[in-house]
Amino acid sequence: MNLRFHWMLPKGGEVAVGKPQTAQEAARYRILSTKGNTSAPQPDMEGWTRFARHAEEAGIDSVLISFSRYEPDPFVVSCALGQATKRLKFIVAYRSGLMQPATFVQQVNTLSALIDGRVSINMVAGSSTMEQRGYGDFLSHDERYARAEEFLAICRSFWRSETEVDFDGKYYRVEKGRIHTPFVAPARSHPEIYISGHSEPSEQLACSQGTCWLRVIDTTEKLEASVARIRARGIGVCLRLALICRRTREEAISVAQSLLPEDKEESITRLKDDSQMYREGAALKGDEHWLNGSLWTGLVSYYGPVWTTLLGSPKELAEAFLEYKKIGVTEFIISGWPEIDEVDIFGEEVLPLVREAERRA
Repeated sequence: MNLRFHWMLPKGGEVAVGKPQTAQEAARYRILSTKGNTSAPQPDMEGWTRFARHAEEAGIDSVLISFSRYEPDPFVVSCALGQATKRLKFIVAYRSGLMQPATFVQQVNTLSALIDGRVSINMVAGSSTMEQRGYGDFLSHDERYARAEEFLAICRSFWRSETEVDFDGKYYRVEKGRIHTPFVAPARSHPEIYISGHSEPSEQLACSQGTCWLRVIDTTEKLEASVARIRARGIGVCLRLALICRRTREEAISVAQSLLPEDKEESITRLKDDSQMYREGAALKGDEHWLNGSLWTGLVSYYGPVWTTLLGSPKELAEAFLEYKKIGVTEFIISGWPEIDEVDIFGEEVLPLVREAERRA
């Protein structure tokens, strides 16, 4: 089975239209988008559509549309972009405590019918106590995963059942539930479900209710045992990473170092106070930026684990992706700076090498 490659949808306003953009400008915009002084909270159909069409041409499977108070609703965005694209799929991020399961299934099923089934779900527990409470959710980290277990169990009952759904749990109760709008997709009766997290509850939830476990990239040596454990349960493994591809490794390193903030006290990770993933990122020593020859964590202490960066030449990056495939990794979700430039480079110079190696194997 070939590796699948997805990409993060840029923030609203991040894609520069009609003018060149440096890696520093793109990265800086993404950082500022969490501080409320950019156009990121506004829909950006011009920039998003431009990026989506480049992603389609590059061979990207799906784009992940994140959920937070800093950006538009991912369901509505994926529906709008689905009208502007033909092949690209959409991974919609959501949190279990914000609507009832039946309503969620109804929205997902309606979206699937509107965009030819090109929708998957990324269930996240949330990482910021303040943000969760702003949405009216006061549960602890582990309780949110327990609630998500019930939430997804009910959703899956709706997707697999042609009769009424009944459920009586700690967090949800459903009596004679039925959704008449079906999930519509080629060869699927329900969406793929990505479960995000680094904690034990996230692994458990991925195995019980998900189709794929999503976590931040690490070295193959550190990931091998957990990947094998998940894959043995028939669940896929997807790694989240940032990517810098340049003609040589030296050029890629130069770009990476140019992204380091001038203010060494700058950090957006302090708000992420209820996440195992962010706790692991905060534990990294500030002067130890290399996990191996290709994995760079120089931005993690400032901006969080999802800024863990795989960098190098096209050949080096293709070889790195194939090493992850050897230990059982099935998918990747990538971001870069600038997004369009990086997705073009990936599609033209990295992905063909990966596909050729997979064809020969």
